Amino acid sequence: MEKKDLRIVFMGTPEFAVETLRALVENDYNVVAVVTQPDKPVGRHGSVLQPSAVKQYAQQQGLPVLQPEKMKDPAFVELLRGYNANLQVVVAFRMLPEVVWNMPEYGTFNVHAALLPQYRGAAPINWAVINGETRTGVTTFFLDHDIDTGHIIMQMPFDIPDTADVEYVYDGLMHLGAEICLETLQRIVEADGHPLSVAQDQTADSSTPLKTAPKIFKDTCRVDWNMSAKRVYDFVRGLSPYPGAWTTLVAPDGTEAVLKLFRTTKTGQTAEGRKPGTIVADRKHMYIAAQDELLQVNELQVAGKKRMDAQAFLNGMKDIENYSAR
Repeated sequence: MEKKDLRIVFMGTPEFAVETLRALVENDYNVVAVVTQPDKPVGRHGSVLQPSAVKQYAQQQGLPVLQPEKMKDPAFVELLRGYNANLQVVVAFRMLPEVVWNMPEYGTFNVHAALLPQYRGAAPINWAVINGETRTGVTTFFLDHDIDTGHIIMQMPFDIPDTADVEYVYDGLMHLGAEICLETLQRIVEADGHPLSVAQDQTADSSTPLKTAPKIFKDTCRVDWNMSAKRVYDFVRGLSPYPGAWTTLVAPDGTEAVLKLFRTTKTGQTAEGRKPGTIVADRKHMYIAAQDELLQVNELQVAGKKRMDAQAFLNGMKDIENYSAR
């Protein structure tokens, strides 16, 4: 088989998926159609429709774009079938019904931002950093009935520095995802559409518990100051810059405000019996007591104001040590 024999439908929505679609286009793969989410209402009244990053790129390249509300819609399924694709590539998209993923002759493979079977789920990048992992990666695997459980085709590792936040890891895996996709396609071409793949239970380390990566909601992002300083530090960078870890800033009179934390530093300084959430500060530095140590806060944002460094925040908060975080 030659790569011109592949007729590919690409499915994806966010910027993360654009890099892989771009790699397919620039390496002359035959992308016959692109499937992405419907345009999203934005603005105060939702009167403006915002196309996905994938749709914007696909239209720039003159590629047909499909935006089904429901993946099982018979009209969509028939339209999709009409493109006669023999392979589908999925990156950062929704769960597909069997009638869709089982349609092409050579199947449907997904580019997942983790080293499966670890971190199955919607937010693998965030959870890897939140959990203090030093290594993650990308995996290509064939879709089957369950979420992120199919046979693995390839994996590529990616190191996570202790100072890295989600933005750094996201960017690295975005580019690595494009690379692994191209190599996976090459294997498919060389194997006449049927590359070697391995069941995930054959790759799992039975001594290591499996960690999941569920979708992240606002409540997920609230800091628990009863955790160790190391865990809070990882939690903050695992949600920075988006969606952002947050805590409640409580004033002496009991009024509250949401305080987002974007960058912190481990100090190694004992909390010295201070209650978790106690704020300690001098003219330039701000610390919050975790369960065991003080954590330095470097960048933050009070609800309704812009993101700023701690010193700028302290300039407007002369009595900050009378506040607390919870």
